[in-house]
Amino acid sequence: MTSFIVAFVLGLAFGFALNKAGLTKYHKIVNVFRFTDMAVLKFMMTALVVAMAGLYALRGLGLVTFPAPPATYVVGNLVGGLIFGVGMAMAGFCPGTAAAGAGDGKLDYIIPGVLGFLTGAAIYGLTYQQVQPAIMAIANYGNVVIPDLWNLSPFLTVLLFAFMSLFLFYMIDRAGWQRKSSDQ
Repeated sequence: MTSFIVAFVLGLAFGFALNKAGLTKYHKIVNVFRFTDMAVLKFMMTALVVAMAGLYALRGLGLVTFPAPPATYVVGNLVGGLIFGVGMAMAGFCPGTAAAGAGDGKLDYIIPGVLGFLTGAAIYGLTYQQVQPAIMAIANYGNVVIPDLWNLSPFLTVLLFAFMSLFLFYMIDRAGWQRKSSDQ
């Protein structure tokens, strides 16, 4: 029950932060795919770096343990990511921003969000028996995480990801993919 409360509070805080940063707005999501505003990408990459650093620090201190990760199926992840990305680009919402917008009472977030969630769940459920065995047979890496796969220390992996994120932020700024005055 405690983990549910913690997850619920963290989810509310994350949704509040998304909303306050203006990252639940349609144009913010769509402009990522247009390469005109990378604020959402920067926000998410920063959240990933902070979460990775925090979790691995807590694990290093012995305060948390990680459960075994689910098996890694490269083809399934690539196909699922492609479907997710296309749906997100078409709707202009990701699940987090749809939930945050719905929490804000915006009907135009609820309808595409709920329809997208339900459509995806129905397609997955209807095709699971046919698709899952084929996906499991191709490029199965088992229950591994990146530090184990690359034979790196977790600290070095977090550091590498943080530097990659900083380099990405630098390249975004150099390319001029920042917010335009017409998007405000």
